[in-house]
Amino acid sequence: MPASKLTAPAAFAAADSHDVIQVRGARENNLSGVSLDIPKRRLTVFTGVSGSGKSSLVFDTIAAESQRLINETYTAFVQNFMPSLSRPDVDALRNLSAAIIVDQERIGANARSTVGTATDAHTMLRILFSRIGTPPAGPPSAFSFNRAEGMCPGCEGLGKSTEIDLDELVDRDRTLNEDAIKAPGFGVGTWYWQLFAQSGLFDPDLPLRDYPAEQWQQFLYQPSTKVKVGTSNLTFEGLVVKVKRQYLSKDLDALQSQARAFADRALKLAECPDCGGSRLNEAARAVRINGVGIAECSAMQISDLAEFVRGITDPSVGPLLDNLRETLQSMVEIGLGYLSLDRESSTLSGGEAQRVKLVRHLGSALTDVTYVFDEPTVGLHPHDIQRMNDLLLQLRDKGNTVLVVEHKPETIRIADHVVDLGPGAGLAGGRLCYAGDLEGLTRSGTLTGRYLDHKVTLRENVRTPKGSLRIEGASLHNLQDVSVDIPLGVLTVVTGVAGSGKSSLVHGSLAGRDGVIVAGQEPIRGSRRSNPATYTGLLDPIRAEFAKANKVKPGLFSANSVGACTTCKGLGLVYTDLGMMAEVSSVCEQCNGARFTPEVLAYRLRGKNINEVLRMTVTEAREFFPAGPARAILDRLSRVGLGYLSLGQPLTTLSGGERQRMKLAINMSKSGSIYILDEPTTGLHLADVDQLLGMLDELVDDGNTVIVIEHHQAVMAHADWLIDLGPGAGHDGGRIVFTGIPADLVESSGSLTAEHLRAYVGATD
Repeated sequence: MPASKLTAPAAFAAADSHDVIQVRGARENNLSGVSLDIPKRRLTVFTGVSGSGKSSLVFDTIAAESQRLINETYTAFVQNFMPSLSRPDVDALRNLSAAIIVDQERIGANARSTVGTATDAHTMLRILFSRIGTPPAGPPSAFSFNRAEGMCPGCEGLGKSTEIDLDELVDRDRTLNEDAIKAPGFGVGTWYWQLFAQSGLFDPDLPLRDYPAEQWQQFLYQPSTKVKVGTSNLTFEGLVVKVKRQYLSKDLDALQSQARAFADRALKLAECPDCGGSRLNEAARAVRINGVGIAECSAMQISDLAEFVRGITDPSVGPLLDNLRETLQSMVEIGLGYLSLDRESSTLSGGEAQRVKLVRHLGSALTDVTYVFDEPTVGLHPHDIQRMNDLLLQLRDKGNTVLVVEHKPETIRIADHVVDLGPGAGLAGGRLCYAGDLEGLTRSGTLTGRYLDHKVTLRENVRTPKGSLRIEGASLHNLQDVSVDIPLGVLTVVTGVAGSGKSSLVHGSLAGRDGVIVAGQEPIRGSRRSNPATYTGLLDPIRAEFAKANKVKPGLFSANSVGACTTCKGLGLVYTDLGMMAEVSSVCEQCNGARFTPEVLAYRLRGKNINEVLRMTVTEAREFFPAGPARAILDRLSRVGLGYLSLGQPLTTLSGGERQRMKLAINMSKSGSIYILDEPTTGLHLADVDQLLGMLDELVDDGNTVIVIEHHQAVMAHADWLIDLGPGAGHDGGRIVFTGIPADLVESSGSLTAEHLRAYVGATD
């Protein structure tokens, strides 16, 4: 029986060995009863188009059940404080081992989390300085910016102080009676306004610009003091003091849109003047090892820090030095040598965050566990992919089971076992197309098998530029006074190894200019209520059609308005706050996840209620809305390859690549624009890359300029113009090593990009 037909339980009659993970009847999300055996202590790569069910099988079924079973081993008392995990929709899972998920989720938004704290490298550095640093400063906690004994008192260990832009806070030409205070909640007649205008401290009819110096200082910075407003004794404090207290104690993303917009404009972070951004107090900064302080060590490029630590030879800390050297060297080998330990975790890309997490596991004494990776090659230059492959094999060779969701052929080719899901996305996917070795995949006839050796040839006729966009003297981060012309009216691809300065050049120099549209992979700001329908504006024409068909108001069909279920407030889920633990969600029992009241769900549009429409995929919705404004938005979503997304899917569940393509869909109707895309091949199957290239061509042919930051050789080969940065990462990069057409790069350049593109196009001859 061909491997691609292994879907019936009979095919696994002999597979009762403990050397395989047995999956029987997996139906999570779009999986249609998938059954297969996955060899243990081997490297298995899961392939298939976006939305084919790879993550549903690997993360939502195998890894989720492993974690649920581990949680059940704790006492009932401990389990009360843990998130309640439901059992995946699967008939049977056998021979599971403990699963460790190494995904692309950001390492929190906590400003106190850095690369050093996330990898324990900073912990080891603190111990090192406490033992052999001079002059002695006490225990390791004396070097921690998260502890009172080590943190800078001025910024409380954050390294930054918050400054307020006074011109965004007040209009100095106005009086208090003329609404001089711009901060939300301080308008004329409000409670806060009365504290200023009726306290007797200030003339409400005098323009702020005319306040005497002493009164102006009091208006802005007066500490808490008692004042009388009418017959009440109240506490007054200066405007800057009050606004800082109001906003800095809150999560800015949780603020209402008006308040959040004000905070974005008015609150500016600046380097702490007391510690120079090092986060540490004076005593900690004074300690030295070989003339270098811990703050300087944390600010070093990790590759340089590794070299510095190799020069420390004190035998009293020999084992500690060995561990620190191994950790730093692992970070260099994994392609993170250009980072520094003081880099905030929240600023890392998804791929960087995943590689930082991997560092923690490389030196682990654990064996025979299951490691689960989500596209570990994201953000990696072809030069760095081989190093990542070596690390995956290293984990396998320690006796672990390694499961990798991946699209890159370089990683698929090192697999011991390949599982291909599909054949399509959403309802057209969720089936096992192939399971077996690499050689069998190439003969299987599946989409992945057919495209594994597919190559894009160099563009024969490059477009002629219609002018150029000048970047002059760029020096952001590691850029070394870079000046370059970016041609207009063509497809330009900016390449270079991770950390070479690509994003610094493009985003740092072009974002914010007139006509520039940036479609990045950063999270889309919004609440857990946000979904593709709300974000793209698609919900408005859908609500309008429902309202017209049923002769009622459109507001009924918004889960944020009067039609929402009263129990879950239109979320479909009920969230339980467990204090310091993560929130636990459960399906709302009142509406069973439908989000709307029974009265609203009774209204129909061509036989469907609003909940059923929001559960449709983009592809299904295009058939349901054959014309009109809704169809126009759906067409753009389909055009960028998001046909498999459901309209009501929370934005928090989208990958970086999906978020980017959604932003592009919103803006792609504009002509004469400059589009900036950041690694748009992220999350794309090999077959979908061709569709992406066609979409980029359409954008250019419609009169736009497209600038793409990308590592994928197919995109490089398809470009009209290449800008290659390097030659290395960090301070070894930041320079232009080539500009020109791809054919010239392949023919004459000696850069790492040229080397790999040369090998790629050479295979097509």
